[in-house]
Amino acid sequence: MTTTTTSATPASTRDRAPRGPGRAGLPAAVPGLASALVWGAGQLINRQAGKAAFFFAGFAGTIVWEIASGNYYAGMDFTARANGGFFIRGLWGLATLGTQPREMTLTGLTEGDNSIVLMANGLIALLTLALLAVLWGWSVRDAVRYRAALNAGGAAETSRAYFRRLWEGSFAYIVLSPGMVLLVFMAVLPVLFGILVAFTNYNRDNLPPKNLVDWVGFDNFATIFAVPSWTETFGGILGWTVVWAVLATVTTYAAGMLQAVLLASPKVKFPRMWRSVFLLPWAVPAIVSALVFRSMFNGQFGPVSQWLVDLGITDERVYWFTDPSHPNLARAVALLVNLWLGFPFFMALVGGVLANIPESYYEAARIDGAGPVQQFRHITLPIVQRTVMPLLVLSFVHNFNNFGVIYFLTEGGPDNVDYRFAGSTDLLVTWLFKLTLDNRLYNIGAVMSLVVFVIVGAISVLNLNRTKAIREL
Repeated sequence: MTTTTTSATPASTRDRAPRGPGRAGLPAAVPGLASALVWGAGQLINRQAGKAAFFFAGFAGTIVWEIASGNYYAGMDFTARANGGFFIRGLWGLATLGTQPREMTLTGLTEGDNSIVLMANGLIALLTLALLAVLWGWSVRDAVRYRAALNAGGAAETSRAYFRRLWEGSFAYIVLSPGMVLLVFMAVLPVLFGILVAFTNYNRDNLPPKNLVDWVGFDNFATIFAVPSWTETFGGILGWTVVWAVLATVTTYAAGMLQAVLLASPKVKFPRMWRSVFLLPWAVPAIVSALVFRSMFNGQFGPVSQWLVDLGITDERVYWFTDPSHPNLARAVALLVNLWLGFPFFMALVGGVLANIPESYYEAARIDGAGPVQQFRHITLPIVQRTVMPLLVLSFVHNFNNFGVIYFLTEGGPDNVDYRFAGSTDLLVTWLFKLTLDNRLYNIGAVMSLVVFVIVGAISVLNLNRTKAIREL
């Protein structure tokens, strides 16, 4: 009689091993297809009940959410508008923007569709579905990869071990995921909403809920770039915006560097006191400073115009911000005020860079016979530019969209008869503000926001990619 000795298999190993005839050779596509149809079904086939429960909870929660927020038991006559839940009605509203406007009857206004609310709800539903699609894709991918690993002779793994490994290996992503979800709804959602408004007829002549908003395709873009009055306004404002951004950046950078170099000189006494004094314009809120300068340069009551008359420089008061025949006066004052507000930032920035330049560089230059100008040109300037170039690009972007200085100082004035809803000092961002808030041309304002985004984004990416400090990251 032959006695066969069978080695004992640990209970944990027996629980993890695939059971049933033919399970080890099951094609990987089978659990993947099962999870694609019902989340977690593939994990159940793979004998991972914990993972199956996790994915199925997301699947069941989505269905329950849709059914509970809808009206699926109202009858056989089902419509997305009347019976759909959060997802079905949301996608319907995003596609149609409503079908029934509010009407005045003897009993009051009827209950109709608000196209803008439907658009917002539709975007929320769409983004939520996108996040759920990530969970669905995770379920399918996990089922396929795990089955393929088993078929290749890999060891089985319990759900608990999988989640433990996931926690240890992807801890950073798990912690960051709530912030990413919040970012989707707080940042991506408004951007997508603004993009969609650019393709509608949402304006002061077509306001919901009394009127329905319709999709109009690229008609708004054709209005901006084909109608002469709009094209002239856009071209003029765009040209001034670029000039403003360049001059505002260059002047503040040059003045800040000059102040930093002077304060770094050993001949200047009490440099900390001077540095504190020159930082005051940056410490005072920009809006407050802009309003103060606006009062000082007021053409009728401001002291600047009165001083010019008293000194005999001008025969009459100068209307800095309201003279349509001399728009460059307002532009020059705006640049001067922006210089006053912006140079302390670059002074502090460049001052910090100068403090970290080794003195041995200058000693070697002096030994070689280099003077102060040559030292500045070949040592100070290259080191400073390499360090601050990314911030120069960001400063250009900030000045391109510098709403506060222009709006609170000049309000876009003086008036320009050739422009539509804009003045001679308006930037694209202040013109956008007037189009939306003052004139309720939301569709045209959305088009302008897209144009600003494309221009600023292209300039920023191009310059940052060419910056050595960014390439070395």
